[in-house]
Parts: sequence; structure tokens; C-alpha cells
Amino acid sequence: MKIVVLDGKGVNPGDMSWSGIEQFGDLTVYERTAPDEVLSHVGDAEIALTNKTVFNADTIARLTDTKYIGVLATGYNVVDLEAASRHGIVVTNIPAYSTDSVAQHTFAHILNVTNQVDHYSRASRDGEWSRCPDFCYWDRPLVELAGKNIGIVGLGHIGMKVAAIALCFGMNVYAYTSKSPDQLPQGIKKATMEGLLGVSDIITLHCPLNEKTNRLVCADTIQYMRDGVIIVNTGRGPLVDENDMAEALHTGKVGAYCADVMCSEPPSGDNPLFSEPNAYITPHVAWASVEARTRLMSIAENNIKAFLDGTPQNVVNKI
Repeated sequence: MKIVVLDGKGVNPGDMSWSGIEQFGDLTVYERTAPDEVLSHVGDAEIALTNKTVFNADTIARLTDTKYIGVLATGYNVVDLEAASRHGIVVTNIPAYSTDSVAQHTFAHILNVTNQVDHYSRASRDGEWSRCPDFCYWDRPLVELAGKNIGIVGLGHIGMKVAAIALCFGMNVYAYTSKSPDQLPQGIKKATMEGLLGVSDIITLHCPLNEKTNRLVCADTIQYMRDGVIIVNTGRGPLVDENDMAEALHTGKVGAYCADVMCSEPPSGDNPLFSEPNAYITPHVAWASVEARTRLMSIAENNIKAFLDGTPQNVVNKI
């Protein structure tokens, strides 16, 4: 049994072992795989594991021995599922492994903006507090979350966790979700999209990316939002039109944009958001805590075992 990992560096930069997967066969781990290297790197491997390396229809049609593609992430848009199904290849993903980490990162962004943590730590290092005649120093307002309205777009595992944390802060929680009101925990109010946009002090995106949600946040929807709104995107980059967001930040309509994902990754250095001081961008790391990646590796191992046992789990295509 030959197994290949096409882009192991992103998931495991060297701080954990591949032994759990290696037990199933002859394992080869590539740090990265360019588009024109996919076929040669997969070779005659029966199991191929990918995080962000793309398996398009043409590539899948040319695979000779591969029976299983394991996506080392929750999102599986890197694999053409219809093509995989046509060629009898099972595709699995890793669901819900990073829920706690992404929810935590969401609030790390929110608290950085409301409490200006980065700003004040920098100011202290620059001597602003040392030069201040008073016992404390501040030059930007601090915002308390209790009583503020947070709008959550998408109420899956992560959205639900964010809602639970928000309730602990004493926030008013509104959700745009397909769930019916009687399915929602106490304290979460179901809202229309327009209603959520209009009432929220903070909007956080946790919905999947599809035709309906592509550019969900753009000039057309930003106009309905409260002035100074904080927007958080730890979902998918294209949920937000980055040019429109940069303009809204520049005019002050949006008070802060906090993102862990961008439309192109890695982003271009001249992305307009990098010129906006109230754009807070982290490099797609919300999912990457040691604990979350440990869960990811464990689920990946269990997925392979289940496949080899003839009872595949977490399958995302039709076979």
C-alpha cells in the first residue's frame, strides 16, 4: 500500500509525527506540490492526501492506481467530486476538528479591536506610557462587549461555538441560519440577512462559500450596516469583496475588518487592505493550533483505517 501526502508542510511543519498514517503503508510526504507535479508525486499511490493541492477533473482522469483522496481539511473544494465519483475514487474530509480554535481566533480578533491590545502593547514599547504623567495611558476608546449586538452568518459548529462565547460576554446574538427558531439555543435570535446587517455592531462570517455567498459582504450589503461596524471573516476569503471592504474602511463606514482568510492565498503585497490601518489580517492560522492539528491527524488516520476496513467515513462524494 503506497500513501502520499502532497503538501504536508502546512499541516505538519515538523512538530508532530506521521507515524499514525505510516502504519498503513509505504508513506511519502512532500512539503509542497506544484500543479504540474501532482501526477508525478501521486505516482502509483493508492491513497493520496491533500490539504490545498488541487485535484481537477483532468488530473483525476489520469490517476492510474489511486482509490482514495483524503482532504486534510474541512473544506473539500480542491477536489472535483464529480470526477472522483466517475472514476470510483472515495473522497473524505476532516470535519469539526478546528471548531474551538477558530472560535477562539474569532474572538482574538474582536478583542484586539475592542480593547486595542496590539495598539497599546506597541505604544508601551514605544515609551508612550513611560512618558505619560498619569498612572494610565490611552488615546483610543475601549469598547465593552456586554450589551452589544453580534450577527453571526452561518450557524454550523463554529458559528454555534462563537454564539456560545458571545452569550458568555453578555452580548445580544443574532444569527442568519437555515435552522428554524425552535432549533436555536436560548439567547440566539434568528434574523433575516438585511435585519442582521442593520442591527449588528459586530458581524462574523461562518458560512460556506458558494454561488449565493460569494461577495456576500460588498458595497451593496455594507450600505445596510451600522456605521463603524466590526466585520470578522474566519470563513472563506471570497465571502468579502476586498476592494469594497478597503473603500468602506477608508471612508469609516466599516470600523474594522478582521480576517484570517483572503481571496488569494498568499495574497498579493499590493492588496488594498494592507494599506488600511483598521484592517487586521492574520495569515490563515485560525485552524492551526497544536490541539486542532492533533485532532486533524487523528481523524485522518481514522478515515484511512475506515476506508481500508471497507466502511469509509466522512465521505463527501457519491460512490
